[in-house]
Amino acid sequence: MKKLWGGRFRKGTDPLFEAFSRQAPVDEALLVDDIQGSIAHAKMLGRIKLLSKNESSRLVNGLTRISDEYLKGKLRYNEKAEDVHTFVEDLLTKRIGEVAQKLHTARSRNDQVTLDTRLYCKRWIYATLKHLWTFQKSLIWFAKKHKDVIIPGYTHLQHAQPVLLAHHILAYCEMLERDKRRLEETLQRVDVLPLGSGAMAGSSLPIDRKFLAKELGFSKISENSMDAVGDRDYVIETLSNFSILAMHLSRLSEELILWSTEEFGFITLDESFCTGSSMMPQKRNPDFLELVRGETGRAYGSLVAVLTMMKGLPLAYNRDMQLDKAPLMEAMARVRQILALFPRFFETLEIREGSIRKHLLDDGLLATDVAEYLVKKGVPFRKAHEAVGKVMQSLQQKKRRLTSLSLVELRKFSPNFEKDVFKILDIKTSIARKVSPGSTGTQEVKKAIGQWEKRLSR
Repeated sequence: MKKLWGGRFRKGTDPLFEAFSRQAPVDEALLVDDIQGSIAHAKMLGRIKLLSKNESSRLVNGLTRISDEYLKGKLRYNEKAEDVHTFVEDLLTKRIGEVAQKLHTARSRNDQVTLDTRLYCKRWIYATLKHLWTFQKSLIWFAKKHKDVIIPGYTHLQHAQPVLLAHHILAYCEMLERDKRRLEETLQRVDVLPLGSGAMAGSSLPIDRKFLAKELGFSKISENSMDAVGDRDYVIETLSNFSILAMHLSRLSEELILWSTEEFGFITLDESFCTGSSMMPQKRNPDFLELVRGETGRAYGSLVAVLTMMKGLPLAYNRDMQLDKAPLMEAMARVRQILALFPRFFETLEIREGSIRKHLLDDGLLATDVAEYLVKKGVPFRKAHEAVGKVMQSLQQKKRRLTSLSLVELRKFSPNFEKDVFKILDIKTSIARKVSPGSTGTQEVKKAIGQWEKRLSR
């Protein structure tokens, strides 16, 4: 197959090197974006009269037909093509003749490939934002459905304070919201047109880059041709955002795995998201959630791969930069696939309230409430903390419950205890008494769910 750059060479490419340098699946993934960029470029060349109206129209029509046929499954990508740009130009030449060879006027594969990658990133980021919105809606639905369920909250994976399950779930809505904001901010830096930068120095031809930006939906054009073709910050930033998003999904998965164990017993996972053991008949393994954890490591690997690839590259374009697309595409595709699955997962998730109640018998969950009770009686917090700590130590030694202590016994630890202390020795009361904004208080969580529903309805 003829090379776009073959005029200077007398020898053909070593066949093993040629096979080594191809990235057919990656190039094919950019095919629609590449044609979109070429259509805009052909229109621009006609607009500035470097092509006649007829030539420009023939190019646009030919490219449009190729795109339509590919999207309808009537055209297959040639994996032996050097790259996607060569595939399109060769096919176009066969169909409309030598005018196709004018398409590359004022353009290089260097600015063409980064244009394709930016278009690809934009498409996938917008799609991911939609998936994040859908996932958040499913979490709000789940939180509202179980708005009265109380679970033990944890720090250091030890019982800490009682919280509403809905409050816990809303924490992940906050994480996903930050993920959305990061992606939206990254779009501003992805949304820069590099086309027209040429190989690295621009062009002496009177190209209209503002027209190209408008045609392709870019809000601005690159201001330095060397940076435009040598920049992959937008790929790294996108991968960074997807890595953080994957980390949030992994944290959620780990908690759900723990909650599904007999030791916790908070939830039962639906069989449709589990697998069994080939040896142990009783097993129901949380494979979906475990795979989410594993995919997070792969997302990190993609980020580190591109960072490492770029760290020693001089300006402007280097062939190493061909290797940015496979990790980018893999990370974006896998994380987006996980996001599509999670709403279906939560629809099937079962809460085991009876089992949860056993964990709520831990008197330590109310220790902070008792300390704050003493603070309201005028006791300095440090002294209140010490007194309640001694109460809890005594209960553990004597294997008694907090509610079994009499007022006389409580006053041995602090004279500030009064009869009304027994009113707060209740898990539901603990939740209801939380009034600070953003807390797990019943009214605060109800308000938060309403705010989320309003926000996500836009």
